[in-house]
Amino acid sequence: MSNIRLFFEKSLSLNLNSTLDKSQSHYLSKVMRINMGKSFSLFNQSGEWEAKVENINKGIVEFSVIKKLRSANSEKEIWLAFAPIKLNYLNLMIQKATEIGVTRFIPILTERTVVRKLNDKRLNKIIIEASEQSNRLNIPSLDKLIKLDTFLKSNQNTNIIFGDLNTDNTKIDIKSKNPLCVLIGPEGDFSLKERENILKLKNIIPLKINDNILRSETAAISMISIISFNLLS
Repeated sequence: MSNIRLFFEKSLSLNLNSTLDKSQSHYLSKVMRINMGKSFSLFNQSGEWEAKVENINKGIVEFSVIKKLRSANSEKEIWLAFAPIKLNYLNLMIQKATEIGVTRFIPILTERTVVRKLNDKRLNKIIIEASEQSNRLNIPSLDKLIKLDTFLKSNQNTNIIFGDLNTDNTKIDIKSKNPLCVLIGPEGDFSLKERENILKLKNIIPLKINDNILRSETAAISMISIISFNLLS
């Protein structure tokens, strides 16, 4: 069985005959050089399936689904609320957070946010590729960019773990089955007023993970890793 995994947006079922899009067809036939009769994997929220290349017509791969490999699994909801950062660091953060287990990305605008526009298409491409690579079935969602105040009003009762260098709390005890949201500040951190508003939330848990000042992407990846480990323990 090939270790090539591709995300397929449409419905998957046994004996399905369909085609890959132009980009995936090029990747499979030209980059990975898979020929007719060879197998690869397709997945989406319904599960993962083994597919076989039936034909390559004008560069488009035609396939049939021949076996179900695994059913969809229930993932623990881990959200990442973050202020957009410079492109290369943002791409790294999105990629690694997807691999570790984030299920929803929530970009937020703060007083000190430098990057104020996002290329949603590019970020979703990174999310899908990271999901393919990391053996995930569910593709994390990417919200539209919103202001911090809007985020706080919409998440009054959400369990939020707030990366806070100024807190003395260094421990976390995760028992809730509800979604957990990691909140990471921008380069330069939240303003004093923003921090005060964040700490007013009902289910906020300020957490200090290092005495050093971490870059935003480092803090996000570190906190998600800690939470994922706690959930598996």
